[in-house]
Amino acid sequence: MKGLQILADIKPELLLVEEELQKIVSTPDDILSRASSRLLQAGGKRLRPAFAIIAARSYRYQREKVIPLAAALELIHMATLIHDDVVDASLTRRGQPTVKALWGNQISVYTGDYLLAHSLMLIARCQNPVIAKVLADVSVKMCEGEIQQLSTAFRVDQGLRDYFYRIKCKTALLISASCRLGAEAVGAPPGHCFALGKYGLYIGMAFQITDDILDVIADQEELGKPVGRDLRQGILTLPVLYTLRVRPGDSELRRLLQKKEKSEEEIRFLLDLIKSSSGVEYAFDVARMYVTKAKSHLTQLPSSQAKEAFYQMADFVLERKF
Repeated sequence: MKGLQILADIKPELLLVEEELQKIVSTPDDILSRASSRLLQAGGKRLRPAFAIIAARSYRYQREKVIPLAAALELIHMATLIHDDVVDASLTRRGQPTVKALWGNQISVYTGDYLLAHSLMLIARCQNPVIAKVLADVSVKMCEGEIQQLSTAFRVDQGLRDYFYRIKCKTALLISASCRLGAEAVGAPPGHCFALGKYGLYIGMAFQITDDILDVIADQEELGKPVGRDLRQGILTLPVLYTLRVRPGDSELRRLLQKKEKSEEEIRFLLDLIKSSSGVEYAFDVARMYVTKAKSHLTQLPSSQAKEAFYQMADFVLERKF
């Protein structure tokens, strides 16, 4: 995929981010070191650091100013994943046992806190009050999104507005910050930073929607986690909410969605129902709409290789299989 080629093109910078992360997780405490290294070793797309690096390249690139920011963004993301696995009781991620599965809830929570604290240290190194303020605001919103997700779990009376607010807080705002702050770190003008922030916001919305689609249709081995996971946890995603809308009299659908413990047969039934009700097609249409809106903000940037990379990353969000 083109998007993955972009990651290959910035591999030297991503390796520096990886080295920074490795230094952070290599602590004298054996348990903390092994636990915090777990998610790092499992890999990941490193999209947030990549967005920041490409954004910095769109203006007057200065590697030393963007690497601490890129590492901080990934640490925030990693911390939320570890905490999510505790809340969701998830035993695998990216095909590997989670920190929770290997060390339990207590170690997991403090490991997530440890990574988050280190992100603050990296943010301080940036010596830019805008970066600190934006990431503080985003972190607050991410928590609000997670709490809203918990409070609406298994509720079939929630609407699309609830869903879009939730994914904006949980996912889109950090991707938006990655794009905006990568440019901010190298002194790009306000209009340049604003355009990239808007691009990142809409790409983040599309990214989460495609994530929710993959939970319905993906190959489980390629995805790296069980499909139907959201249904098990009572998280009503866009394909599910559309299915509810087009099947208003389906009491069995509502009963199963509200059921706390579902059998594998019931999960398969729900997945088939979502697919047959065009929930996946509808969600793809919305994701494409967000990608189109994201690309529209790139017209405000001067021509560059970085600008072309952002176009390709937008296409990757729609094409990805994991």
